[in-house]
Amino acid sequence: MYSWENPDDRVAIVTLNSELRHAQLELLSAHSAAHQLRVRFSAEDLARFGQRDILRKSVHAALALSEYYSSIERKIPAAEAASEAPTRLSEDRILEAIDLVCSFLREQRERYFHSAAPLTQHQKALIGGYFSPDMLERVQIVKLDGSRVPNPPFYEQARALGFTSLPEITHMHSLTFLDVIVFNEAVTERTLFHGLVHAVQFELLGLARYSSLFVRSFVNTRLHFSVPLEAHAFSLESKFVGTPAHLFSVEDQVRLWMKQGRY
Repeated sequence: MYSWENPDDRVAIVTLNSELRHAQLELLSAHSAAHQLRVRFSAEDLARFGQRDILRKSVHAALALSEYYSSIERKIPAAEAASEAPTRLSEDRILEAIDLVCSFLREQRERYFHSAAPLTQHQKALIGGYFSPDMLERVQIVKLDGSRVPNPPFYEQARALGFTSLPEITHMHSLTFLDVIVFNEAVTERTLFHGLVHAVQFELLGLARYSSLFVRSFVNTRLHFSVPLEAHAFSLESKFVGTPAHLFSVEDQVRLWMKQGRY
């Protein structure tokens, strides 16, 4: 059984949540497709005229998934009971945490900005259809060699308050500090896209609001991957990888979530 106290397990838990998020997005896509069937055709017509092999395989897959997730659901109450009671923070504590996150992001941006480099023409060509030319000109990247971005100094204080599932920054592929993306590992098309989504979020939301939304959501959910800012970045990343022929504006997608209050 994994534990956040074990550094090796934390890497596995990060991977677990990343794959869980990907599976959720695939399930949402399947749910949408099934909903279209439901509203257009009756169950009787599907049973009578549906292609038998496809219909049976779909039913078996749905039943297997239902059984699998139901088995997990039955274990959730026990897992929650085994967890520590959530720490409730006062508004003053939350505002203090927001200030610490703001300062950390700003300081790291200044730390890495002077060693950062612009995106190459090749990188711009790979993802140019998703981001504005101004954004691609403005964002700088750093690939660390022999070092990694350290965890923030306030982590020790946060863990003392009961926040034991803080994201392990040293194990992350990349970190976005406003308009500077720092890579702990190799720069790939996918991870560059993800980092740029956060750069768009910073630009449209502003540092203060971004930090406030992140902190308040993390305090409520206790999971990095459940924070809407991060969840949206993974969602758009999955869309980018899954349908490469379908271009979309990341800025428009972020503005839509802002308008809908989903952050």
